[in-house]
Amino acid sequence: MALRTLRLVLAYDGTAYNGWQVQPSQPTVQGLLAEACRRLFGEPLRLVGASRTDAGVHALGQVASLHVESRLHPLAVRSALNSYLPPDIRVLAVTDAPPGFDARRSAVSKRYAYLIDSGPVPNPLLRRYAWHIAHPLAPEAMAAGLRALRGKHDFSAFCAAAGRGRTPTCTLFSGRLLSRRGMVAVVLSGDSFLHHMVRNVVGSLVEIGRGNRGPGWMAELLAGRDRRRGGPTAPAHGLTLTSVTY
Repeated sequence: MALRTLRLVLAYDGTAYNGWQVQPSQPTVQGLLAEACRRLFGEPLRLVGASRTDAGVHALGQVASLHVESRLHPLAVRSALNSYLPPDIRVLAVTDAPPGFDARRSAVSKRYAYLIDSGPVPNPLLRRYAWHIAHPLAPEAMAAGLRALRGKHDFSAFCAAAGRGRTPTCTLFSGRLLSRRGMVAVVLSGDSFLHHMVRNVVGSLVEIGRGNRGPGWMAELLAGRDRRRGGPTAPAHGLTLTSVTY
């Protein structure tokens, strides 16, 4: 039987998991999905994810690829995998992909959204999905700072130490800040992202929003390439991988 390449689109609440990537003795999204695939197809399979989301990070449009020897219809694969997975991990779609498709290497861009609840009292329905900051923020100043990051740059100033083994150059296609009724969303799209890059960008933007720094500080951080000069790393639970483009 010929090998097929399947493309899976997943959504998950990352609260209970130690990130996407398989880790010994730790619950991870990739680990549970790989076990569901093993139960369905009867053998260990190599499962590749588009993004190695961190512990506590969520996804609405994570993409995974795997190669299987099976004639099962994609709808049957989706139904079976969801029957084996916990309710906080869902396979939204399964399609046949072209030979050679790799969820990570074939990706053209990824989009992340970070949600901030800036109301005086935290919204209990958002406590797992938004960073609560009980301090008025200045979204206009934050948006002005964010504009400096668009384009192709060395983003070393926003990279965690654990991710400095790869090239620090990324292209940020778009960066938007949306604000309404005490909620602030930072939406970033780029060809790739460094370790903790989105969370470090958000942490620095919050410093601007609080009035501790001016909007021009973001350009200074970018040019300085020194993570130690930047703002704090925003908590993981406010971050969601919304989509991957191919």
